[in-house]
Amino acid sequence: MDPVPDTRAPRRRALLWSAIGVVALVAVVAVSAFTARWASASAAAEPTASATASASAQADSVTTQDIYETVAPSVVVLETSTATGAGVVVNEDGSILTALSLVEDADEITLTFYDGTTASASIADADTESGTATLTPDALPSVLVPATIGGSASIGDSVIAIGNPLGLEWSVSSGVVSGLDRDVDIADLTASGLIQFDAAVNPGSAGGPLVNEDGQVVGIVVALLTADDDEGFSGIGLAVPVGTALAGDGGEGDGGPQQ
Repeated sequence: MDPVPDTRAPRRRALLWSAIGVVALVAVVAVSAFTARWASASAAAEPTASATASASAQADSVTTQDIYETVAPSVVVLETSTATGAGVVVNEDGSILTALSLVEDADEITLTFYDGTTASASIADADTESGTATLTPDALPSVLVPATIGGSASIGDSVIAIGNPLGLEWSVSSGVVSGLDRDVDIADLTASGLIQFDAAVNPGSAGGPLVNEDGQVVGIVVALLTADDDEGFSGIGLAVPVGTALAGDGGEGDGGPQQ
């Protein structure tokens, strides 16, 4: 009698190939699902990255208004019997830098702080070489806001000037640094190493701060240059570098810048 053929081996092979097929199908499905999730996550991350970059760019963009709101509380209106100008608080003791021409011959100096507080002031130091003066108020506001002092200026830097041109208190104008190390010899002012800028300044702007885009005071406005003795703005303002003003010799003198 012929032996009965064993049919289990073909069945085992069929089952084996079926199992391999199922495993392969599961692997394909898993890879597809992972790829889909990765693509979805990448797509979702791209807008987030863009939004973050946009928010960062907006945070880094400082406007003239931002700078003004930072520095204006440090600026004072300065008045004498013959002149009106500005000054800037540079120290926690209330010391104020201004243009010497405004105060050198004044019998009385009156200051108005940003919050409306008024006070008399006396000259603590006068530097005829730079044309600047340091004032000591006899009273201070309840909240004193000294300005942040900056470093050097470079040609092309964005700057703003804050002052009281033609009696218009706490006015702001914007421009750029047009030149450096300028020499001037006008009326009673002979000075060198000045910052030239094109932010609009007029009589009454003298003594106010020149401020960079980081809100730092880089200069004190001491003069404006005009054509044909015209007292109006001609696009050329001059400021003493703040480091020079702060390092003044403190000697009393009879010279000073003209508005």
